Amino acid sequence: MNTFGHWLASPWRRSIVAAVAGALPVLAFPAPSLWWFAYVALVPWIALIRSAPTAKRAAYDGWAGGFGFMVGMHHWLLPSLSVFIFVIGALLGALWAPWGALVRHFLAGTPSRGRTAAALAVLPSGWLGIELVRSWQGLGGPWGVLGSSQWEVEPALRLASVGGVWLLSFLIVAVNAAAAVLVTVRESRVPAVAGLVATAAVTSAAWMWSPRPDTGGTTRIAVVQPGVIDGPDRRFAREEQLTRDLAAQDVDLIVWGESSVGFDLGDRPDLAKRIAALSEETGADILVNVDARRSDKPGIYKSSVLVGPGGLTGDRYDKMRLVPFGEYIPARSLLGWVTSVGKAAGENRRNGSQQVVMNVGHGLKVGPMVCFESAFPDMSRHLAEDGAQLLIAQSATSSFQQSWAPEQHASLAALRAAETGRPMVHSTLTGVSAVYDASGQRVGRWIGTDSSTSRVYDVPLATGTTPYVRFGDWPVHAALLILAAWCAGRLGRRFRRTAPEPRVPPVRTAHGSRARPGR
Repeated sequence: MNTFGHWLASPWRRSIVAAVAGALPVLAFPAPSLWWFAYVALVPWIALIRSAPTAKRAAYDGWAGGFGFMVGMHHWLLPSLSVFIFVIGALLGALWAPWGALVRHFLAGTPSRGRTAAALAVLPSGWLGIELVRSWQGLGGPWGVLGSSQWEVEPALRLASVGGVWLLSFLIVAVNAAAAVLVTVRESRVPAVAGLVATAAVTSAAWMWSPRPDTGGTTRIAVVQPGVIDGPDRRFAREEQLTRDLAAQDVDLIVWGESSVGFDLGDRPDLAKRIAALSEETGADILVNVDARRSDKPGIYKSSVLVGPGGLTGDRYDKMRLVPFGEYIPARSLLGWVTSVGKAAGENRRNGSQQVVMNVGHGLKVGPMVCFESAFPDMSRHLAEDGAQLLIAQSATSSFQQSWAPEQHASLAALRAAETGRPMVHSTLTGVSAVYDASGQRVGRWIGTDSSTSRVYDVPLATGTTPYVRFGDWPVHAALLILAAWCAGRLGRRFRRTAPEPRVPPVRTAHGSRARPGR
């Protein structure tokens, strides 16, 4: 064993190395945005796991790496959640423990060509299983899905239109597994190279044959970003001023950010009238976001509310998927103490029950989402299925201005646009605000976190249905089938090994004696 191997013999040292290796993929996401690094970022982690002396140690390496990835991906939550971010990282990191055992099973020692080829299918499938579980809203949602790191790569966006962000994650893990074999196992390089060639072939085929959105016509969308302003009254006044600047610019819709109105408009008809006056002055409906206690039902809601020249239009979407700890505390009776160590929600907000497609005039139908709902591929897909021509996410990252969070959040809209073949507007209170066309390409410039402004975007509209909208999360289903087939095969082989040998009846002689022939 070499010197480094001796050093890694300590379980704590090995866990620290695994945590650092697991955090490396974070560099592929904004703000660093080293998208190319995603294709090799898992190699050190995989190489460490395959060297584990036992399956149990490999599982610990997977757990430690998952902890590093989760904490690194959500490090900007530290001011809000304090030390609780490490508890969350440890809990979610445990999802990678079985994946660590899988890596060792397939790649330890000198794997055969067949075992290496199987690894290129099973290991990505296991990773997708992890992403599926942690995508549940109660566990924080699909923030940091590995495929999301490819938001600015045109071939990857084309693949997203075929199989969503899930297909990108699958291919990235497959490439990493093949690269790890190339680096560490010389005898198994043939199937590793074959896997890389197959990945390139799939990407090329998608680039050539996947349908492109049929563009036709444009719509003029204005984004109002007031910046960091304390107090709902002062913020409303700034939004009012910026909206008034849009008069005579022939816009079709004006979008304010999340929590842009801090009072229920049913309780404050004066504010509703002021927004209606702005709508009449600009000639466009205004989509605001109300974060307040409802006057018509109990509880606090975050709601996208459409206001026209005549006042409230009646179109309203109540946010369905709330941010754990930020907008509600799961099992508050047990975890309510979190409010004493961080900035967790003092009172649970209420969630809506269904998505809404709004007709905003000018023949335009939009599908609103609020905050981190833009991280959920199924929400934008269902809005596209229901006829939305434009997707909108209203967000606010006021608490995380100097972190990677604003750019990470804005990048998600590119994936949602490419998956659905529908343009998407990401409008925030404090930046980053961004607009993408139906292929996921950026329209105009981002509005950064240092800006307080309004901006008009000419957004190309598109028709048609992408394979992802038509067939849904088929890569996830395929991954689960691969895992199920592998598990069934393992159980079948184990059953055959443990089955008792059939009993052979004793041979009888002509004289009928079992013990002594011939007697």
